[in-house]
Amino acid sequence: MTDRWMIRSNTFGNCNCDTNCGCQFQLPSTHGFCQFVEGGVIEEGYFNDTSLTGLNWAFMISWPGEIAEGNGKEQIIIDERADAEQREALRKIILGQAGGVSHFVVFNSLCTEVLDPLYLPIECEVDIEARTGRLKVPDLIDATGTPKIDAFSGEPFHIALTRTAGSFEFTYAELGQGTAKVTGPVAMEFDGTYAQFNVHHYDQDGLVQAA
Repeated sequence: MTDRWMIRSNTFGNCNCDTNCGCQFQLPSTHGFCQFVEGGVIEEGYFNDTSLTGLNWAFMISWPGEIAEGNGKEQIIIDERADAEQREALRKIILGQAGGVSHFVVFNSLCTEVLDPLYLPIECEVDIEARTGRLKVPDLIDATGTPKIDAFSGEPFHIALTRTAGSFEFTYAELGQGTAKVTGPVAMEFDGTYAQFNVHHYDQDGLVQAA
């Protein structure tokens, strides 16, 4: 039987690119390689008869070159509050094994090393409209997202992306800047680099266009 599932996650992500991240603007990456960390709060979700609502998740991937060249290393983290069925459901979704096309599926397909999932406490707060985010996993991830600041006015500068078609990730995203430090086997560190605040709304068929 095909699994029936859906998640609607408020998500904050931070990568090592400048504001014109190559993934979103059809450009090469800023530094010739890609690293990112991302996490979200599942506002509504289920996997068959298992509720996923209220759980948090995170993952990070590092590629030695452009993403399309592959050879990435991936680590996923699942909310320690999840029970056994919820853990397995989230593992399948985040590793792109639950069907449909999403950024989980695409990114995992470009990784040659996928580490065992970690089940840890995840603090995650995302305010998409305000362009703020906080992602913390003790002794592993410490990331913060804020708006870009207009150099002339000193006020928050609004940048957003709208995708009415052709996206496998989102239909709308707010952009800002992020600072992150990730330790462990997929270590990375950013300061004032590309940050994205959006809804990830997926089901077994892929992106839900109403997101």
